[in-house]
This record gives sequence, structure tokens and C-alpha cells, in this order.
Amino acid sequence: MSAVSRLARRMWHQLEPIHAILYFSPQAFEEAAGLGYDVESRWPSYFAYRTAPLGPVGTRLATAAYYSFSPKTVAEHVPAAWEVASPEQVLRARMTAVDKTYRHLLGDRVAGPEVTEAAELARRAAESVTVAGRPFTAANLDLPWPDEPHLVLWHAATVLREHRGDGHLAALLAAELDPCESLVSFAAVGAAPEANFAGRGWSEQEWEAARERLAARGLIGQDGQATEAGRALRDQVERMTDVLAAEPWRLLGEERAERLAQLGAPFLGAVFEAGLLPMTSTLGIATIKVPD
Repeated sequence: MSAVSRLARRMWHQLEPIHAILYFSPQAFEEAAGLGYDVESRWPSYFAYRTAPLGPVGTRLATAAYYSFSPKTVAEHVPAAWEVASPEQVLRARMTAVDKTYRHLLGDRVAGPEVTEAAELARRAAESVTVAGRPFTAANLDLPWPDEPHLVLWHAATVLREHRGDGHLAALLAAELDPCESLVSFAAVGAAPEANFAGRGWSEQEWEAARERLAARGLIGQDGQATEAGRALRDQVERMTDVLAAEPWRLLGEERAERLAQLGAPFLGAVFEAGLLPMTSTLGIATIKVPD
């Protein structure tokens, strides 16, 4: 694994929680409820907030962009989300939600010089990415940049995590893992318990069919756990994801990337101290370590 690929993975660990707080904070649910979304579950606001940069898209485009969610689940939320509020209204609400969330978590620190410097570095990295084949990345980059540094930092983190996510889907396609197989194979290497993937909406029958397809390829054993070949394939996917995510960090450089990680530490610490993020996510951050 090259140094820049390791750096890409390390920066993902640093920036993912900074972005993901949008989908879990009380302030974000409050803003979504104000627009009229049901917040008993996190999914209506999740699909609205994350899809809004794409515009008033329909089910097929949203399904393509999300990949690992079942088409049925996507269809429950898109385009129904735009019957509640327009993408423009949702985008304003999500920025308000981020602002309120970080002011609550950090207080006066949101206006400190460290945040301004971190925002400048993160924006430089985000604006350097190539968008070909990356719909979520391009859609977020097309949005106007906010003025306040803590919001610039969040927006840059969003662009960078979507850049990695779009590349991850390309890696899954190259590994010939279809949407449901991508989750079954990930659970099989112990990235997260199978129950954590329930929100993606696949039925028991669809999950079992995917397991059987993977078993036929020699990727899963009779015990439902990944075989040596299955683990090797998932490792290949993660390494390819790192390679495809490396561009902004190669251009920013290791020294400035490390400075960004240092400056972002208070944000990261505040997010974890708040206890709002799930202890075990479907992203596998706890299991996809940064290699030495």
C-alpha cells in the first residue's frame, strides 16, 4: 500500500465523523421536522439531506447513486422527499442544521483561527478532486461554498467523503459485487453485524440469495463467514477505494493533510464526546484500520 493510499484512509477516518453528524444530531432532526419530514426514523431526513444536491431526482437515479440500498427502500423516499420540500429548501435546512450542531458542540471555538485554517486546507483538498464518474462529489461541488469557516470545513468534508464513496462504488463494481452482495460480503468479514445493515432494506430472501451467489464464487463458507478468497476480495475493494480516494491528498501533500487532521481534532473529539454517532456503523471504520 502506497503512502498516499494510507494517507487517504487515515483522512477518511478523520473526516467521516465530521460529515456524518448531519444524519444523527438533534438539531438536524429538528430542521427536518420543521420542513415536514417524519423523524421517527432517520431515513426520511437522511435521503432528503444527502440527495438534495442532486436536485429533484427520481427513483432510478437515486438508486444508482446510493448503490447498496435496496431499490424498494430508495423508492420509499425518492422522489417522495420533494413532495415535502424542494431540494433548495432541504439544502438551506441542512446548512442551518450543521451550523446549529457545531455551535452546540463547540461553542465559541467555531470562530477560532484553527477552524479557519482547517477550513482553508479542507477546501483546497476538496476543490482539487476530479469529478468524472462521481455524481455525489460533483453535485456537492456545484453548490455555493458557505461563508463561515466551520461550515466550509463541513462542506469540504462532505465533498471529500462523497468523493471516496463514489470511488468505493467503482471498486465494488470492478470486484463484481452487486448492491446486496456488497453488504453481505462486508458483514461476512466482520465489518459490522448483519443487523446493522437492516436499514438498507434488503429482504431476508434477497440477503440469502446474495449469500448463495457469494458462496458459489467461493467467497463465503457454510458458516456464513468470508473465506480466505472472500477476505482477499474485500481487502482488494478497500485498497482500490484508497487508491481512488488518494487524488486530493496527493495534491494537498502529507504535511498539510497532517496539519488538517491536527486542526480538525477538536471537531472530531466533540462529535465522539456527544455520543450521537452509532458505536458500530455500516462503514467499517472500526475494522478497516489504517495500515502501519
